[in-house]
Amino acid sequence: MVNFGIIGTNFVSDWMVAGGQQDCRFKALAVYSRGEETGKAFAERHAIERVYTSLDEMLDDGEIDAVYIASPTSLHASQTIRCLEAGKHVLCEKPMASNAREVQSMIDVAKKSRLLLMEAIIPTVSPCFKVIRENIHRVGRVRRYFASYCQYSSRYDAFKEGKVANAFKPELSNGAVMDIGVYCLYPMVALFGEPKSIYASANLLSTGVDGQGTVIANYDGFDGVVIYSKIADSMLPTEIQGETGTLIIDHINNPGRVQYKPHDKSLPVEDLTVPTPRGVYYEEIHHFIDLLEKGEVESPWNSLENSLKTIKVIDQVRSQCGVEFPADRLK
Repeated sequence: MVNFGIIGTNFVSDWMVAGGQQDCRFKALAVYSRGEETGKAFAERHAIERVYTSLDEMLDDGEIDAVYIASPTSLHASQTIRCLEAGKHVLCEKPMASNAREVQSMIDVAKKSRLLLMEAIIPTVSPCFKVIRENIHRVGRVRRYFASYCQYSSRYDAFKEGKVANAFKPELSNGAVMDIGVYCLYPMVALFGEPKSIYASANLLSTGVDGQGTVIANYDGFDGVVIYSKIADSMLPTEIQGETGTLIIDHINNPGRVQYKPHDKSLPVEDLTVPTPRGVYYEEIHHFIDLLEKGEVESPWNSLENSLKTIKVIDQVRSQCGVEFPADRLK
């Protein structure tokens, strides 16, 4: 049994705990929330025994083995470091932190502590992503990675009326590339590594964060093309295009269907989909606990290197588009 402390009581934490409770090794033992009522409500929903309004008190709880962090991105680095220094393993929501400097500081502490630190981004630990990795050679020489994740935010209508939700606040290190674009960029880095160069453009909102954007990443012999948005919808799939065929992924943020389309039109399209009956949040927790049981301190796919390379790309995107966070000015 791995006892988890939960930081953050939003809907993503609900999904994660519900997924984790399908693994008999998982127990949500405690939740931390600045508001006692919010913490109690979350605890009641998931039958969690302990509610803390002090993070230090939760970290002093000797029965907690690991902490799941789903607080605003601007808090990820400081909270992760506090958890690691308290001897807790950490599963930290995407994006790992505000910028590469913060991510590097988290990695340094994790390596010194010999504790497991993993970015909680679900596509790359899903069964369908394993299928992508195992079949990518079938496309032949890769010529393009194209990923699209455009989802009109339920909070955008309120934003246009002057009510700014956390999702659009630079002081919380938010915006489209952080919330949405990372789902396209992380798998690209996991499959192909850090690009040689990028070109990025974005539409900025009145708060200074990006509402949507486009990234062209240059690799040897091919480009990665990424589009993402919180102010418009798209139903386009993701494709890995090669000289002998194409892999087609329905949703890069949550791969549910994978197909292989051969270049030879006389051959049929193959459905390579692997069912995920318990859901991707179960798969994420299952993978994390497996790593703990094996004594591993790093995931092979949601690796510290991949997290650092991805946030470096995001830093370049923000720099080219003129998106700056208060966290960027801290040393």
